[in-house]
Amino acid sequence: MADPKGFLTTDREVAETRPVPERVKDWNEVYVPGSLLPIIGKQAGRCMDCGIPFCHNGCPLGNLIPEWNDYAWRGDWQAASERLHATNNFPEFTGRLCPAPCEAACVLGINQPPVTIKNVEVTIIDKAWETGDVTPQPPERLSGKTVAVIGSGPAGLAAAQQLTRAGHTVAVYERADRIGGLLRYGIPEFKMEKRHINRRIEQMRAEGTKFRTGVEIGRDLTATDLRKRYDAVVVAAGSTTARDLPVPGRELNGIHQAMEYLPLANKVQEGDYVAPPITAEGKHVVVIGGGDTGADCVGTAHRQGAASVTQLEIMPRPNDERDPVSQPWPTFPMLYKVTSAHEEGGERVYSVSTTHFEGDEDGNVQYLHLVEVDFRDGKPEPRPGTEKRIPAQLVTLAMGFTGIDRTNGLVEQFGLELDARGNVARDADFATNVDGVFVAGDAGRGQSLIVWAIAEGRSAARAVDRYLTGASSLPAPVKPTDRALAV
Repeated sequence: MADPKGFLTTDREVAETRPVPERVKDWNEVYVPGSLLPIIGKQAGRCMDCGIPFCHNGCPLGNLIPEWNDYAWRGDWQAASERLHATNNFPEFTGRLCPAPCEAACVLGINQPPVTIKNVEVTIIDKAWETGDVTPQPPERLSGKTVAVIGSGPAGLAAAQQLTRAGHTVAVYERADRIGGLLRYGIPEFKMEKRHINRRIEQMRAEGTKFRTGVEIGRDLTATDLRKRYDAVVVAAGSTTARDLPVPGRELNGIHQAMEYLPLANKVQEGDYVAPPITAEGKHVVVIGGGDTGADCVGTAHRQGAASVTQLEIMPRPNDERDPVSQPWPTFPMLYKVTSAHEEGGERVYSVSTTHFEGDEDGNVQYLHLVEVDFRDGKPEPRPGTEKRIPAQLVTLAMGFTGIDRTNGLVEQFGLELDARGNVARDADFATNVDGVFVAGDAGRGQSLIVWAIAEGRSAARAVDRYLTGASSLPAPVKPTDRALAV
């Protein structure tokens, strides 16, 4: 157990962020480098050793949170790293990007601020990289079996690493020019610097994983060819079909999907462009969608020098505190969240719906027309007399995703069945209707959290390993039907 009185004597303290005027001028991570290490021991000591650690169930990965909290409190960083990696291939990703459902399930959080689990996690892994405790783990022997993984997001990378360590020869196919999926091109640099991806890729290469970039399965390489080359296939292509907004004026120039806008900003940081082809500089920007992707658009627009930034959300403003009736502990509550991007400025407007766009004579969007809405029987109804027009010279649509990409032939060539939500259907072992083809992450689950993606990648790897060899010693944290208390 960590400090037995820590939760009574130590207040919650989180990572320090750099001043807003400073950080909006660059693309570095928003946190003050090294600010966590001096405080994290005491923060880890707030862990209560509560007997039934609901944080385990709140985390889809089943992270051994009380154990590595205890090691961090004692300053045994090597042991903490070992416990952290026992359930999570990429804690530096989750420690920066996960919304921390584990903290919502923390027993201390019933009546006090919960343990800063996410901050402890990222400190442990950053310390492990600094001290050289993260090393390649190549297999002792090869199985002679081959596996193709389609997609290099967190699910694909987790599956590939687990299968490589099990002794299989694994190749990851990525249609983009760099490995990482949405981690690379969807997550802005100020949330996670891409050096964290790069060094994991190097670790995986040293273990034996092969990477094939610029290859889109269905177009550049057919599913038939892939199946001839490999004994098993894992589809981890994500849920990339963006939800659109079919209102008058949608065809105007300057209206883009978030995943058209955000990757270009990241490509500037990779050195591919001097300036992004789509930029917010000097423009009135409107972001439609109140989730994390919308917040990423907000932060990106600030750094590009937008004249103003407005974020619209059709749903009502969430509560500041948990509703014990509708969202009781330890479920993951939908609360009003102020991200680092929101701290940097802009306006957030709730309970509004876009009616149409208005453009200039050259076909460029200039205004967005909206109306306030009330929800009746779960459906938004316009509130008469609340119509409004706001300036909008760049509009990004961040309204979520509706399923796996159907435009490249991957689904049809494999002959994959889809479920009612447009995701690849699978059984309890992540197997599709096609023998030897498995699916993990958002491609099968639908748009979800990074922790679910990694957990599914790990579980799918176990299923593939068992399919190839008849048995497996790899862990399986989740099943496709699982729903943690925090979701």
